[in-house]
Amino acid sequence: MSVRILALVGSLRGGSHNRQLAEAAVKHAPAGAEITIFEGLADVPFYNEDIDVEGSVPAAATKLREAAGSADAFLLFSPEYNGTITAVLKNAIDWLSRPYGASAFTGKPVAVVGTAYGQYGGKWAQDETRKSVGIAGGVVVEEAELSVSGSVVRFAELHPQDDAEVAEQLPKVVAKVVAAAEAVPAA
Repeated sequence: MSVRILALVGSLRGGSHNRQLAEAAVKHAPAGAEITIFEGLADVPFYNEDIDVEGSVPAAATKLREAAGSADAFLLFSPEYNGTITAVLKNAIDWLSRPYGASAFTGKPVAVVGTAYGQYGGKWAQDETRKSVGIAGGVVVEEAELSVSGSVVRFAELHPQDDAEVAEQLPKVVAKVVAAAEAVPAA
């Protein structure tokens, strides 16, 4: 049986290189991994406890929580905005960390990867994302990292799925997430 991995992309831009990196993960997924890119983060309102009330949770947030609930693991694609995590990805983590004590991340493996224009490939934002999702209950797979630098130039005419480094490294990251998920005892 495949490990179901939910991919969350922290960029809403139509030509997002992180979205393309997520597509590359789907294309190059190793055996045993079923990756689904969540569609709809743009529709999830900013987290607010006043609207996170049983029976009236916004439909987009409910859809996100349901997708996360059926996932065995997570793959987060984090661009870097002003040296840190994007609001859209942080908001998704906030929604999935609630209600308190019932985080969708609890006990599930999470890897954070991404690409950015700078020479470090978004490493700062990815570190912040790991911190946030770890606090939210996710089991961060520390050895499953990939920071692809120079995205604007590197992927100007080349989709990440056709990049030799991405095609080699991304399946290794996903394989580590699969191994971590398979090591989690059945509930």
